[in-house]
Amino acid sequence: MDLRFSDDDVAFRDEVRTWLREHAPAEPRPHDRKAMREYDLAWQRTQWDGGWAGISWPTPYGGRGLPVLQQLIWFEEYGALGLPGIDACFVGLNHAGPTLMARASAEHQAFHLPRILRGDVVWCQGFSEPEAGSDLASLRTRAQVDGDELVVTGQKIWTSFADVADWQELLVRTDSDVAKHKGITWVICAMDTPGIEVRPIETMDHDEEFCEVFYDEVRIPLSNVVGDLNDGWSVAMSTLSFERGTAFTLSQVRLAKVVEDLIDEARWRTGPDGRRPALADDEIARRLATARAEVAALRAMTYAGVSRSMVEGSPGPEGSIIKLYYAELAQRVYRLALDIVGIDALQFLSRWRPGGWSGNYLYSYAISIGGGTSEIQRNIIGERVLGLPR
Repeated sequence: MDLRFSDDDVAFRDEVRTWLREHAPAEPRPHDRKAMREYDLAWQRTQWDGGWAGISWPTPYGGRGLPVLQQLIWFEEYGALGLPGIDACFVGLNHAGPTLMARASAEHQAFHLPRILRGDVVWCQGFSEPEAGSDLASLRTRAQVDGDELVVTGQKIWTSFADVADWQELLVRTDSDVAKHKGITWVICAMDTPGIEVRPIETMDHDEEFCEVFYDEVRIPLSNVVGDLNDGWSVAMSTLSFERGTAFTLSQVRLAKVVEDLIDEARWRTGPDGRRPALADDEIARRLATARAEVAALRAMTYAGVSRSMVEGSPGPEGSIIKLYYAELAQRVYRLALDIVGIDALQFLSRWRPGGWSGNYLYSYAISIGGGTSEIQRNIIGERVLGLPR
């Protein structure tokens, strides 16, 4: 592993820091769903106009073709400034885009990839189902071939941003007479296709990011299949390797900023004894020091993952180690935040509002579910990294 920063890397960091400070959004991210979509797309478009979209994407696909290490530098500077996530663009930039680059036809790449990078469209992911969440291979949404179309009927759930999405990466069962890992197809679905109904799900943090999606004889062109018919499992594994490997890098980097913000909170908030600042309490100080050490460990793990990706070209199963550690660490950090903030946390239940520590705590439970549950990550680590029996 070699992660020494060259003179070019240092100059790149300075350039990133300057540009972000000069162009960062002046207004906070809105909570309204449609307004949030437009906010995220506008910020992505600003990055595109400034030449900062797709830093590590290959140049033939509209990116800058820079090393993954420089993408990490961008994330570090972005996170250090506490800038808003562009979550409505997350699936397009981190799942669909890389999967299309790896497995789609030249026609699909030419059509979709520039639109993702420019901030023209929002993508969502149609993988999980009510009875096939972690056991993805058990999905039952079926698609029958009818001439040059697939006719899709079924249901997906926990589909982030489905209510404001233009496109969806969709897994459907096209053959029920074979083993469950076979007979699955990965297809591009336009979300305005007749027969699609989206129902937002209000979660305990008072947000509606997750949705149910229902398909009633939805007709999708057969040409929208990515990879081969009935070979969607291997395509989906490409998608999930990106999601578990590099997609959450920004979130991992930003968690360090969250810990430093929490330490600042503890300097002025009254501690458990009702007299001194929370930071003067030995137990809170110990937990904050542990959190700072743990985010440093997470940073080291992220660096190791980036180094490995630079050598191997794509994320490996080791990404599940980072995903698991990040999910559980984030929950510990936000649980500590509630102990420090105390009853004031009840004033801001939304994670989109300044001071929304309780909203972030409530949402942290989703982190250990999305992208594969922590139990699934442990199975992957045991079987594919440690070589343990199933």
